[in-house]
Amino acid sequence: MSFLRNLLIAALVLIAAAGGAFYFWANRPLVLASSPLDVTIRPHSSTRSVSEQLETSGVPVNRWLFEALARVLQQTTALKSGNYEFTNGLTPYDILLKIARGDVNQSAITIVEGWTFARMRAEMNNDPALEHDSASMSDAQLLAALGASESQAEGLFFPDTYLFDKGESDIAIFRRAYREGKERLAQAWAARGPNLAFQTPYEALIMASLVEKETGAKADRPLVSAVFSNRLKKGMPLQTDPSVIYGLGAAYEGRLHKHDLQTDTAYNTYLHTGLPPTPIALPGMASLIAAVNPAPSQALYFVSRGDGHSEFSDSLSEHNRAVDKYIRGKQ
Repeated sequence: MSFLRNLLIAALVLIAAAGGAFYFWANRPLVLASSPLDVTIRPHSSTRSVSEQLETSGVPVNRWLFEALARVLQQTTALKSGNYEFTNGLTPYDILLKIARGDVNQSAITIVEGWTFARMRAEMNNDPALEHDSASMSDAQLLAALGASESQAEGLFFPDTYLFDKGESDIAIFRRAYREGKERLAQAWAARGPNLAFQTPYEALIMASLVEKETGAKADRPLVSAVFSNRLKKGMPLQTDPSVIYGLGAAYEGRLHKHDLQTDTAYNTYLHTGLPPTPIALPGMASLIAAVNPAPSQALYFVSRGDGHSEFSDSLSEHNRAVDKYIRGKQ
């Protein structure tokens, strides 16, 4: 009996020692290959695969002990894919819970109201935290990859700040911005006022892009929309410089000249009446709302006052006086 008792005691001592060693390992701060260290855990990874990915990336967890820790803590089915940032001093226990929580290393990209789609693509391509899967695609190929029905990309993507995991595909961001653009346009169209000068949500998007490029002043947006709407109803050309500039593309030299206003492009709103064929920028929500809710104004003209706002006029004679005052400096 004494032999069995001693054997049992020895076994208990060994178990206690192993448990103590396991506890010590789980709570011992680690020294990483570099700090901070980014590690990407692939989707659908098993616990063993996660531990192997950590080890090969420079996080010195013992793959067998790490898997055992996940089993003890019942986290084997909770580990989430994504990009994680680890630093010196974290323990295997910390790392396991970080991955189980999905506490991924996120980045952000801001798409600014009034940017063109070309500018948006350039900024996305220059973001080092994104995977640039769309870089070799044309605009048409990108739209197809998104499942979009439109043939032109301009104006379709909503300007906002988008969070993403480091290493995420840029196509995922384009998809989110496209869906957000569709939803915001639908919201604005549902809140439209009566007797608009256009008939479709896409035409509202075009109008919103003109408003976006003409003013950044919140109070002026419905008035700019009113001027354009009044001109459309009267069959007058819109005569909006941002549209002309958009149509010139790379030929624009930084300042409009007389010959630019005489250059015949589909976006030259001095030569052609009606809306341009597509949006000319990415409009924000305020411009979308203003486009479908123009102010109750008879104004047909506006000119910059030089303080971020515009002077609006109902007649050409009033407009000429405003031009003299604010542009030519005559009182």
